[in-house]
Order: sequence, then structure tokens, then C-alpha cells
Amino acid sequence: MPKKTKKPADGGSGVDLLDKDDIKSKNVPPKKYKVIFHNDDFTPMDFVAAILIAVFNMPPLSAWEITMDVHEKGRGIAEAGLSKEIAETKTEKVVSTARAAGYPLLATFEPE
Repeated sequence: MPKKTKKPADGGSGVDLLDKDDIKSKNVPPKKYKVIFHNDDFTPMDFVAAILIAVFNMPPLSAWEITMDVHEKGRGIAEAGLSKEIAETKTEKVVSTARAAGYPLLATFEPE
């Protein structure tokens, strides 16, 4: 009786095909980022609140609460849960608007 030979996984084409069961599918959600305002001794608090309202569509009371965090704690989170691209865009908008108005307000973004 002839010996049975095992067929190669590639169907004879010379290329190894991966067994789908051997591949572990990892659906890793993208990182989320937060935009942070940093305190300085020159940017008026009213300006910080106005930026939060204009750039982050924040209600005035929330904007003022974050402004107070920046003033009292040295930094405040303007917004969280953003994609990297949106966090970067909003950070650039804050900084460019502050520079155009003559203020050194610093905003940065970092992973949550």
C-alpha cells in the first residue's frame, strides 16, 4: 500500500500560508490624548477662559473652572479622550491664537 503524504499548507505553490486559527487577532483601540494648559504669569485669566470657550466649545462656567485649575494648580486639562490628530490640532490652535494676541500661554497634549 502506498504511503500517504501530507499536503503542504501552501497547496504546492511554495509559499507558506498562515493558518487563521494560529493568528491571534488583536484589536487594540488607538491611544486617547488630553490637551493641557500650563500656567504662566502673563496670560490673563479672562483670555484663558475665552480660549477654552472658543476652541473647545466649552460653557463659560466650565471654562472658568479649568482656568482656576490652571491658575491654582499650575495646569488644567482642557479636554480629554481625543485622537492624537485632534489633540495636536487644538493645541496648535490655542498656541497660535495666544501668540497672535501677544500672550505666552502654553498648551500641550499627552496620552491619557
